[in-house]
Amino acid sequence: MTSIRRSIPRQHQLALGVGVWLFVIVVWVMVTRARILPAFTLPDPAGVVKSFGMLFTEYDLVGNVFMSWWRIAQAFLWCVVVAVPLGVLMGAFPVLFHIVNPVAAPMRSMPITAFLPAFIALFGMDEGMKVGFLFFGMFFYLLAVVVEEVNKVDDSLLETAYTLGANTKHALWLLFRASFPGVFGSFRILYDVGWTYVILAEMVNARKGVGYMVEAARKVLDFERVYAGIVAIGIAAFLFRSLLTLAEARLFPWRPTEAGKSK
Repeated sequence: MTSIRRSIPRQHQLALGVGVWLFVIVVWVMVTRARILPAFTLPDPAGVVKSFGMLFTEYDLVGNVFMSWWRIAQAFLWCVVVAVPLGVLMGAFPVLFHIVNPVAAPMRSMPITAFLPAFIALFGMDEGMKVGFLFFGMFFYLLAVVVEEVNKVDDSLLETAYTLGANTKHALWLLFRASFPGVFGSFRILYDVGWTYVILAEMVNARKGVGYMVEAARKVLDFERVYAGIVAIGIAAFLFRSLLTLAEARLFPWRPTEAGKSK
């Protein structure tokens, strides 16, 4: 148990995970029953469970989750299309890196949420603003990961390729292929970033989406439904993250994934 990096059997991992969540729920029940906090700040778990069921039957939970996922998917696709080739070129050509990085590096440190009013002013409050805001929030993270993974590619691979007669185009393709497994592994975190920002984007002039669903409940002070929406967001994000983990394990079986590390 205390040995560094000692693996834990899967059944023990499951028991620990379930036990922690049971502990959280028990503490939650005790706090609400003891009325330590006002009901509107921390509603009773039973009411949250009831509201969670209502999200399916009365508030189109599946449709709202799908809309949020679709917005994230569009921004994610554009991030991959732009950041991956740009990151490969930046990792291959230092001149390009030193042109782009002075702008990209500060953006990774800035609070992206502060740019929301600017996006509203530039793109209005429709779908273009939401997808553009998500793209902006995800792009600089992915660009940094691509550059880092390209820089990890061993120079011996390039030297071997050049020895065999490769030209610049072949070398760039080699850098892409060698770095892409690591880049794909970052897609899980990229999707987590998307789920974080989509909630904020959907609080502005939205009629669908989990962010809209939570904000609509907050406006009528239905905090049981707010907490149920938070739970729904967590479950949806976890499921999509799990799908990406499984896809990574299938596409790159030689790389350790979250699933593989847990064995």
